[in-house]
Order: sequence, then structure tokens, then C-alpha cells
Amino acid sequence: MNKENPIPAHQLETVLRKQTNWKNLWFYQKTVVLYQLTYVFTRRFLPAYGDRTVDQMLQAARSGKQNIVEGSADGVTSMEMELKLLNVARSSIQELLEDYEDYLPAHRLTKWTAGHPRYDQMLRYCREHNSLEDYEPFFEKWSDEEVANIAITLCRMVDKMMMTYQQNKEQEFITEGGIRERMTAARLGYRTNQRETIEQLTREVERLKQENAELKNKLRELAHL
Repeated sequence: MNKENPIPAHQLETVLRKQTNWKNLWFYQKTVVLYQLTYVFTRRFLPAYGDRTVDQMLQAARSGKQNIVEGSADGVTSMEMELKLLNVARSSIQELLEDYEDYLPAHRLTKWTAGHPRYDQMLRYCREHNSLEDYEPFFEKWSDEEVANIAITLCRMVDKMMMTYQQNKEQEFITEGGIRERMTAARLGYRTNQRETIEQLTREVERLKQENAELKNKLRELAHL
């Protein structure tokens, strides 16, 4: 903080942004599901050794989840950093989506699209359920085709939600600026208040001086009576 132009404590709230509770974000909740689902998927259906896809998928799933958390935390002081980390999270989810989409044709499995008998039910379930507890009971029961299609659907939903969220954040950044802009605004506001206070006190002093002069004149008049 600039010692010559300190920002009063009561104005810090105009500088530091309120932290987003990422646990309440639907797309974050779905990334928690994706990470745990991917962990089980790689354990059940991919080789335990010698397949780099396992690490890639787990890292992508973890990165998607963790960068949302870090972005929300860093957003208190830097919206620019928050936007960058959210972009990393979204890119990671897109990478995970590619891995699941590659898995299906490579293993001669069906990708569920509109018209598939289970597509609408899957889509509705993924839209309405965000909690890990809603998916976990099926982790050991679903086939690899089922897991992959559900993961693909979740990845696409997360990507769409994050895109909308990022656009809103970008608009907020344009209108409100980053921390530098808010610090400048706070300092300018503080200086304006200082000037107004000084001007008010100056006027009060002048008024008191005038009253004092009038009282002195009255005393002189009384002394000559």
C-alpha cells in the first residue's frame, strides 16, 4: 500500500472483491463428479501400467476441478488471474472430453446421441443432478460405454456453463476493472472526501472568525457607553 495515499480500512471492501463460493457453482460440482468418475473409469477399464492415457485423464479431470477453486480464491484480488485459471480449467475439461470421445470408437462402443434409446434419460439425469452422491452408487455398476457417455455429457455441460460464467466475469471486468482500477478509485474517493472535509472546516473557521470579530466590535461599543 502507498504510505502517502493509504486506503482507509472502511474502503477496503471497494477494493477487494467478495470471494465466490465455488462449492455452490453447478459446474464445479459436476467437475467433482467427473474427477471421481474418471478415477474409477481408469482403474476399471484402462491398463494399470504402460498406458499414458490414465495419467492424462486423471490430470485433466483434476486440473478442471482445482483451477476453478484457485481461480475463485485468486479472484478476490485479481479478476485477470481468475479468468486465466478458469480458462485453464475449461481447457482441461475439453481435453478430458477428447479422451472419452476417443475411447468409444477405439473400443467399438456406441456414442449416445439424439435418437439413442438412452440419450434423453441420460441427458435429463445429468442436468438435474450435480452431487457426487447421485452418481457414486453406479460407479462400479456402469459399463465402460455407460461411463464414457455420461462423462462426455457432463464435460459438455461443464464447458457450456463455464463459457457463460466466463463471459459474465469478462463483462464484470470491463465495467468494474481489476484491483488497480479499484484501488485508484478508492484513493480518489478518499482524496475527494478529504477535500470536502477541509473545505467544510475552512468555511466553519471563516464563520467563527467573522462571529468573533462581531463580538469584539460589540465589546468595544459597550466599553464606550
